[in-house]
Amino acid sequence: MSTQGRRSAQRSDGKIGDGRAGAGRRPLVAILSGAGISTDSGIPDYRGPNGVWRKDPEAEKLVTYEHYVNDPEIRRRSWRMRLDGPALRARPNAAHEAVVRLERSGVPVRVITQNVDGLHQMAGMPERKVLELHGTARAVVCTGCRARSEMERALERVRAGVADPECLRCGGILKSATVMFGEALDPQVLGEALAIARACEVFVAVGTSLQVQPAASLAGIAAEHGARLVIVNAEPTPYDPLAERVVREPIGRALPALLEELAAG
Repeated sequence: MSTQGRRSAQRSDGKIGDGRAGAGRRPLVAILSGAGISTDSGIPDYRGPNGVWRKDPEAEKLVTYEHYVNDPEIRRRSWRMRLDGPALRARPNAAHEAVVRLERSGVPVRVITQNVDGLHQMAGMPERKVLELHGTARAVVCTGCRARSEMERALERVRAGVADPECLRCGGILKSATVMFGEALDPQVLGEALAIARACEVFVAVGTSLQVQPAASLAGIAAEHGARLVIVNAEPTPYDPLAERVVREPIGRALPALLEELAAG
């Protein structure tokens, strides 16, 4: 595995050590996952060289709250995108499965994900150990009464010919239960993520450009609080200089090897 050592605290053998963990105690590992971890599942990323936003800048309007609630045509296009998109058909890949193996090995693991695909949970991570910073595409929520239901139920109505399904409770606008551009993150979820970043002893950022705030700042917060920062990403990130280890190899191969190392202690 090709890596770049970044901090003077790195062990001489180049491995990720136990950090601040005391004798007999395994370190808390935080994993911040971005779009890159799901590309092997057939879900394209957004900001990479071949990302969705670079190929079609107009597509960003489909996930921008102001455009969505004010333009019925944007909503209709959004529903067609959800119907045809790969997210709900995707299955976990080797990287998601490696995270589950680490958790089942007895290492304390918390996943903080920028993804909305639910693949960490589908792979077997307990719901309580996954924080979805940007919500989930597997549910819908009414912008009026905030009623929540399964995405598949709404998509059944779209397949039946309802181009812009309304809330069945109040008639309001339905949207995916994701955090769109222009919406704030859930303060409780963000607060828990910040607490994990401050408490963890190893922080692995995988498949994320670390450009979207406040999620990106979690890497810096973890490093500032003494965590060993590891970045697994194809492209450089703003936090590379803080990292003890930077890995550029494909995630599906690099992350399982890295997490096996952590599991071995």
